[in-house]
Amino acid sequence: MINEKEINRLLVVRGYSNNTICTYLACLHYFKNYFKGFEIDQLTKDDILAYLFHLIQEDYSKSMQNQHINAIKFYFEKCLGRKKEYYHIERPRQDKKLPVVLSKHEIQSLFQATHNLKHLTALAVIYSCGLRVSEIIHLKIKDIDSQRMVINIRKAKGNKDRQVQLTNQILALLRRYYKKHLPVNELIMGQKGGPYLASSIQKIIKRTALKAKTYKPITPHTLRHSFATHLLENGTDIRYIQFILGHSDIKTTQIYTHVTSAHLKNIKNPSDDLNFF
Repeated sequence: MINEKEINRLLVVRGYSNNTICTYLACLHYFKNYFKGFEIDQLTKDDILAYLFHLIQEDYSKSMQNQHINAIKFYFEKCLGRKKEYYHIERPRQDKKLPVVLSKHEIQSLFQATHNLKHLTALAVIYSCGLRVSEIIHLKIKDIDSQRMVINIRKAKGNKDRQVQLTNQILALLRRYYKKHLPVNELIMGQKGGPYLASSIQKIIKRTALKAKTYKPITPHTLRHSFATHLLENGTDIRYIQFILGHSDIKTTQIYTHVTSAHLKNIKNPSDDLNFF
């Protein structure tokens, strides 16, 4: 098996993110240990399918199974140069779960319960721009363009750049935050300098949700889901939402058509004609 340093180098050269590199290397390390004593490069498709069945038996999530598949395919196809179709693996079907969405009132309550200016700035920018947590922690001061009222998102998922709207309220909040904290490079700076940790953002939103008495299962991504849903409910064209969120496929964006409540409000429910009290 090709050593880890060489695999890491190939991942870097191909422009994979640090998170993806760490995930792939961890998956391949587990894969190697599972087949300890065997020549990894000589494994067959049946061997790999047996390994995937092992992951299912170990109750790995479908998302984690897919990560292992992607890592294995990268090794055999990109590192070893094998033919793609020979190592085609049937991927497990994803559960079709609707995203958790907060109402505008719940978003407002969340922000009002955030008394730390840095925490409020992080959460407000995530929501108002529809950012992923990886995007907020890597956002830099130079990415804020107050002249054109846009924020530049650099090397996001898929190594793509995009621009999102900078509103007057968010600009005023950023200026107040900047005067107090004086960040140097990253917008949301860690306590010891450098970027803020994604895990810290996740802890902040869970603590804040409890303070706001919002008991839905909330993560930073919930703010992104809520932002997209609220845009759709405001009548924003789904193609614009796709661009703002940085989705490659419109099908990914269309999930929000299933959680918007705007179309439901226009339906006359037959229960309205009945008496319950």
